[in-house]
Amino acid sequence: MATSTTEGVKGSSTSSREGTAKAMAADQISQAIQSTSNLLHLMQQSSPSQVQLTKLPKNLLAKTTTIKNTGQVLEQMPQVISALDAHMEIGLQSVPHLKTVTQLLANMEHCQLNSLSQVDSNLTQKEPKMSSQPSEKPS
Repeated sequence: MATSTTEGVKGSSTSSREGTAKAMAADQISQAIQSTSNLLHLMQQSSPSQVQLTKLPKNLLAKTTTIKNTGQVLEQMPQVISALDAHMEIGLQSVPHLKTVTQLLANMEHCQLNSLSQVDSNLTQKEPKMSSQPSEKPS
């Protein structure tokens, strides 16, 4: 029992370290973008191609939140994959039941078609008898 508790603590501390490392990486990326943006602002003031450089900082700053969101999505991916895997497993376990239900529905359809064809057959047999009788003329 002591080992499972120890392993749980190790796993917990490993995942918290990974989360901290990812957060630090996202922050460093954001800082690098901010630094690049600041550098580009300085270059704008002394560069002859200011028109193109003017667009770059805005584009880089606009991508900062996208980078952070991407980091969050990447953090959630293992849980999403595990959940999808569990749903697939449940779905695969349900296949024999689905085959049974499909068979039952096919049998029901077959029985209904037989009943309808019998009713149709009975109606068809009655029609000639009614038309073969002479009609009475009113006097």
